[in-house]
Amino acid sequence: MKELLPQIEAWTQRQAPFALATVIQTWGSSPRPVGSSMIVSSEMELAGSVSGGCVEGAVIREAMPLIEQGAARRLAFGVADEDAWAVGLSCGGKMQVFLERFFAFDTHPDEQAAWQGLHSCLSGNEPCILLTLLQDGPGRHTLVFPDGSTLGRPAGPDLKAAALQAYRERRHQVVEAEGATYFAQVFPRRSRLIIIGAAHVTVGLVQLASLFDFETIVIDPRGVFANKTQFAAPPDQLFVQYPAEVLTQFELDAYTYAAILSHDPKIDDNALHLLLPSGVAYIGALGSKKTHAKRVARLMAAGFSEAAISRIHAPIGLDINAKTPQEIAMSIMGEIIKVKNTYL
Repeated sequence: MKELLPQIEAWTQRQAPFALATVIQTWGSSPRPVGSSMIVSSEMELAGSVSGGCVEGAVIREAMPLIEQGAARRLAFGVADEDAWAVGLSCGGKMQVFLERFFAFDTHPDEQAAWQGLHSCLSGNEPCILLTLLQDGPGRHTLVFPDGSTLGRPAGPDLKAAALQAYRERRHQVVEAEGATYFAQVFPRRSRLIIIGAAHVTVGLVQLASLFDFETIVIDPRGVFANKTQFAAPPDQLFVQYPAEVLTQFELDAYTYAAILSHDPKIDDNALHLLLPSGVAYIGALGSKKTHAKRVARLMAAGFSEAAISRIHAPIGLDINAKTPQEIAMSIMGEIIKVKNTYL
C-alpha cells in the first residue's frame, strides 16, 4: 500500500470512496506477493495490482457493491477449469484477497483515528503495523506501533503481541488472536544503511543505496576522508566522529544494515563492538581473508563469541570477482538486498 500513497491521498482528497484490495495469503506459484495492493474507484479507475492481470477483472466486479455499501469481503482465487484465464490464476497457484471500501471513508471515530495514524506514519517514514479484521461486513482496523501503543479499534494483549511478532519477523501475515483472524500488514520505516568509512567504495555504495530507497548514514572520524570525498549522490547524513559517538543515536534494528569500509582497525572495531550485540540485519566488513582473520582475533580477545563474530559477512559482498570500487559497491549492495529479501 505504501507505494500507492500518492494516489490514495489524491483519491481521498476528492472525497470519492474507493476500494482497497490486498493479497493476504498465497499458495504455490502466485504472481504477486502477500501485501500487494490495488485500489479501485467507483469509476473503475485502477492503481496497483494484486495478480498482474489474472484476477483484476473479478476484483473490480466485486468492488463495486462494496464501495456503495461500505463493506469488506474475503475472496479466494485458484485455477478454474472452464474460466482460468478470466477469473483464475493461469500460473497454477492460489491466493486470497481481502477487498474493502477504504477505511478513510468510514465515519466511525476509531476508523478515522486508524487512517489518520497510518497516513502520518506512511508520509513521515515512521513504522507501524496495520491490523485488519478478516471478516465480511463493516471494516475494523487497528494501528499498532513498535512501542505497543495503538490507534483505532481496541486491541488486547494477544493481538498486540501478534502484530509486534509480525513486525520483528518483517513480513505481512494472517494472524489468529482473541478469537478472530486478522491480517497484519507491516509498514517499516525506510531501510537504513550505515557505512563506516568514507572512501571510493562508499561513493558508489551510497549512490546504489539511494537508488533502492535506503536511508544512508556515513560515519568517519577522519575529516580528510569525510569532508573531501566527492559523492555523486550525497548521503542523508554524514558524521565526522567515531562510530561509538554516533551509533547510539540510531535504532540498530532488523531494518538496519551496516557496511564497515574504513580499513582502519581502530574505526572498524569501534563500530563492531556496538553492532555485533545489536539487532541489525546485516554486518559486512571490507578486507581480505587474512585481514578478517586478524579482525576475528581482536574481537575474540575483546570477549566476543564465535557466534557473534560469525554474523560478519567477510570478505564483504557477493562473489562477482569485483575489481573496481564501483563493482565492489555493487557486490555489497547485492548482498544487502539478498539478506533484505530473505524476509519477504
